[in-house]
Amino acid sequence: MSVQERKERERAVRQRLIVATARELAEQQGWDAVTTRRLAERIEYSQPVLYSHFRGKREIIGAVALDGAAEMAVALRAATSAADGPRARVTALAGAYLDFAARNPAVYDAMFQLDGGLAFAAEETPEPLKDAFAALLETLTEVAGDGVHPGLFTEVFWASLHGLATLTRAGRLPPGDAGRRAELLVDRLAAV
Repeated sequence: MSVQERKERERAVRQRLIVATARELAEQQGWDAVTTRRLAERIEYSQPVLYSHFRGKREIIGAVALDGAAEMAVALRAATSAADGPRARVTALAGAYLDFAARNPAVYDAMFQLDGGLAFAAEETPEPLKDAFAALLETLTEVAGDGVHPGLFTEVFWASLHGLATLTRAGRLPPGDAGRRAELLVDRLAAV
């Protein structure tokens, strides 16, 4: 292995450590607790080392969001691949999405609430975000209905899931009915 390859590998390891530490800190104490000073202390590197990887907190949030999008895509595909039939797949999709949002609140915020500097619904949208949307689209295309554009249907279904996830987490909806809400969404919007 060349010196250059070793340095690149070490740099990639450091970058993963920064992102993992930011995510851990955000999940424990919220995104306000994530500062370059605190990250530097936790990973035992200087702040200039952090700045050699990320220009600031915004880029760190973006990196966490991209990791989260990749994880969400895997979770959605795993849930739907184990289901038999369109209704079961859509139900599994909704459950996996809401479960991901509930289990990873700081990551979910990085993906959809905070400014991570990432473009959505554009040519320059990063691949992990496109893939997470594709994981939704793959299942929802089969239930979009005649004459309904699958991408548009997926956006509306996704917006509904996001609303449920966000309102439930904020305590705006009673927690006891979460399953019934998801079931109603599947029954009425997906009509399967």
